Amino acid sequence: MKTFVAELESHQAMITQLINCSEAIEMAGTVLIETLKQGGKILLCGNGGSAADCQHIAAELVVQYQRSRKALAAIALTTDSSILTAHSNDFGFETVYSRQIEAIATEKDCLIAISTSGTSSNILKAVEVANLKGLTVIGLTGNDGGELSKQVGHSIIVPSTVTARIQEAHILIGHWWCGAIEEALSVN
Repeated sequence: MKTFVAELESHQAMITQLINCSEAIEMAGTVLIETLKQGGKILLCGNGGSAADCQHIAAELVVQYQRSRKALAAIALTTDSSILTAHSNDFGFETVYSRQIEAIATEKDCLIAISTSGTSSNILKAVEVANLKGLTVIGLTGNDGGELSKQVGHSIIVPSTVTARIQEAHILIGHWWCGAIEEALSVN
């Protein structure tokens, strides 16, 4: 059995390498701030643990991260069970997020597309539709970035091939974005 210390060391090594992504992370944070300043929404999509990250980040923005303040426009496209199940049953899972983007997104919005592998077909389809609608798109991925990193305006590739490490980095990045947004907007 792998020891907890070994797991911590693996996490620490990935976090140290994440410093190489800091410019891309900060640039994406600026994009999110500008999206909200211009009256746009932040939309998020992902599968499994990435879906949970979408919900987590959206909740931090709508409710609060570290400051009591007005709500910010963020929607996790992973949460409406009726839409998810009806669409998946009637049309398939590949377009479950792109259909929602088609319905509610405008060119003022920003999509955060999360896929640890960068190859999830429903995430790629969501990015395709978001690009067609003129949204700014941020991709959070890992491994080699997959196709996702090639289709987004802002790509953040966590330097790891271990899903757990990639997901840990994604939520750290999401938390930093939430703090940066609160600080930049100084919303009360």
